[in-house]
Amino acid sequence: MLKALIRIGLAVLPAATALAQSTPDKLTFEVASVKPAAPPTPDRMMIMMRGGPGTDDPGRATLSNVTQRLLLAKAYGVQDYQISGPPWLDTERYEIAVKVPKGATKEQFMVMLQNLLADRFKLTLHHETKELPLYALVVAKNGPKLKESAPPPAPDGTAPKDGAGAGYGGPPAGAGFGPPPGPPPGEGGMPRPQMGKDGFPGLPPGAGRGGVIMMMMPGRARMIGNGQPISKLADALARQLGRPVTDKTGLTGTYDFTLDFDPEGSMGGRGGMMMRMPGGPPPGGGGDGPAANPPESEAAGLFTALQEQLGLKLEQKKGPLDMLVVDHSEKTPVEN
Repeated sequence: MLKALIRIGLAVLPAATALAQSTPDKLTFEVASVKPAAPPTPDRMMIMMRGGPGTDDPGRATLSNVTQRLLLAKAYGVQDYQISGPPWLDTERYEIAVKVPKGATKEQFMVMLQNLLADRFKLTLHHETKELPLYALVVAKNGPKLKESAPPPAPDGTAPKDGAGAGYGGPPAGAGFGPPPGPPPGEGGMPRPQMGKDGFPGLPPGAGRGGVIMMMMPGRARMIGNGQPISKLADALARQLGRPVTDKTGLTGTYDFTLDFDPEGSMGGRGGMMMRMPGGPPPGGGGDGPAANPPESEAAGLFTALQEQLGLKLEQKKGPLDMLVVDHSEKTPVEN
């Protein structure tokens, strides 16, 4: 086991590490507000990450209703299942608004977020490389059952020319987590989607082009993608299972898909665009890293649904995985 103690002010990624070492002063946001989030309403929770370098609002960033696990994943450029720590990393939520220095890069933004976590939450962590279960996403025996996406329409309603229409229907760059587009806001400015006969909200055409949408209800879950490569489906499955999922299907197109499954026993809903419907489980599983149960007991509904509905399957393997292990963090941030 490789183990090296690090301070959160140093970046994990090589580019960010070099940046931190070559910068004479500690990289920080010009202004940063960090406070606990208000308790969620019984019927809805919205998680958003908006703005920052690379978006249409590079000078500001807002992270709403985020957990420390999500903050760590964004700050260190890792998947949330690569973070091991106390269960409350998934339950305590925060509202963060920052002013970003002019001209800051994405790598610098990550270092600033690392330093914010160290300053406001007194967070320290270290690296460990562990041999853990992981999955390969492959085509099932009878072939895929996926609908290849049609080219999106041009703004004038005509079919696009070759290469036109890229990115149609998606959110602004860097919009990150949040609910899909919906009807006009109701009370409090929150979207009020119309419920379908199946108990899930009806989504507008093209929903899921900006990223895979995850909807959770008691005993049921739905994953929706439009115009998505298989790699995005693999990422969504990884977040649901809390383990790495590698695309080994060989499928190179973009696809429209809807996957309905029983989420019982899976890690469930740590990332992606998410809507929690009335009575549904809270986003974010508990736990201390990837689960160790076999697929039959971990998420049989998901494994079966994947084969029956999409003609794909998950093969379990083992491999090394770099983990960030939280040594210490405060639940309550230092006051602004």
